[in-house]
Amino acid sequence: MKTITVTRTIKASPERVFDILADHANYKDFPGIKHSKLVREGKSEKNGVGAVREIDAGKAWFQEEITAFERPRRLDYLIVKSRPPLEHQGGSVRLEPRADGCAVTWTTTVGVKIPLIGALLDRLLVPQLERGLAGTLKHIERRLAA
Repeated sequence: MKTITVTRTIKASPERVFDILADHANYKDFPGIKHSKLVREGKSEKNGVGAVREIDAGKAWFQEEITAFERPRRLDYLIVKSRPPLEHQGGSVRLEPRADGCAVTWTTTVGVKIPLIGALLDRLLVPQLERGLAGTLKHIERRLAA
C-alpha cells in the first residue's frame, strides 16, 4: 500500500474546480480515461454521497463510491471494485480558496491486491497513478483557462 498526494494551484474558484471533479460525466475527458458512467446516484445529489461511478482507464477499470461530498471543499471516495484487484483505503480531494485561485490536494492510499507480486506491481502503479492525478488537475486548469 502506498499513499499518493498530488497538489496543484488552479487559477479558478473552488466552486468551478469542484463542479468538474464531482461530475462523473467529465471523467471521460481526462487523460487516460476511456469512459465513465454513473452506476448509482447519490442520496442527496446525483454525484454526491452514495453515488457509485464506473471509470474505464483501459488496462485498469474501477468503481468508486462517493463517501464525503462537501461542495465546494471536499470529495472523498472509496474504490469498491477494480481490475486489477486493488486494496484501497480511500481517496480525498480537498479544495482551499487562495488569492490566486484554488489549492487542490488529492490524496489516495492504494495497493495492488495480488499475492506475491502485489508489492512489485505497486512500484509500477504508483508513478502511473501520480501522473494520472496530476494530469487530471492540469487538464482541469487548462479547461477553466480556455
